[in-house]
Amino acid sequence: MRPKIILFGDSITEESFGKGGWGAALAHHFSRKVDLVLRGYSGYNTRWALHVMEKVFPAESEGGGGGGGGAPLAITVFFGANDACLPDRYGAFQHVPLLEYKQNLHSIVSFIKKRWPTTLVLLITPPPIDEDGRIQHPFVENPSGLPERTNETAGTYAKVCIEVAGECGVPVVDLWSKMQQFPGWQKDHLRDGLHLTPTGNRIVFDEVVEKFRKEDLRLETLPADLPLLAEMDPSDPLKSFKD
Repeated sequence: MRPKIILFGDSITEESFGKGGWGAALAHHFSRKVDLVLRGYSGYNTRWALHVMEKVFPAESEGGGGGGGGAPLAITVFFGANDACLPDRYGAFQHVPLLEYKQNLHSIVSFIKKRWPTTLVLLITPPPIDEDGRIQHPFVENPSGLPERTNETAGTYAKVCIEVAGECGVPVVDLWSKMQQFPGWQKDHLRDGLHLTPTGNRIVFDEVVEKFRKEDLRLETLPADLPLLAEMDPSDPLKSFKD
């Protein structure tokens, strides 16, 4: 009955339906109007994402659209944090070279647009990296004592993500730049140097909603799927359900 928005990405997307998450905030924002469908895959890079596109977004005859038929209103594509792992550190198995990352993003956007030409694709750059936070919170044993990601490298991948958005003609959230506009972003917005705090999640939510608005995907213009209480006649409520 309702249209849908799909969130496609890595762990920052997978965690987005948690307490204070940007995905949960979007679901609340669009309640009664749009279903938010979560397709986040912790640890994934764009290379792996390309390998699972057919399963994540099956054809319409197979119940496509990430949870029901019909083209999604929008799909957020939020990859790059894992691609940007350094090739000589403990996260090397997740690393994707910059040129391949660019090609992969192009392919992901192309796949979605070919399947659903009317669907809005919104790219989101990887966030900035707090290298001290990564040293303090490695996800496996880290005998070198060095961060597996750097903020400089993340910025390079963010720049390429923005380039792809321009080349594909789709909007983009420059999260890497946006977060660094705030003093103390390293600890205020990132809980472990990479993943988001509630404050960091709020920035993603605000930026996504603003980009949607600019593309005319806004709460005010979306119809409710069923009559609202305020629209019902107290003397004859069932009248609201008649065709």
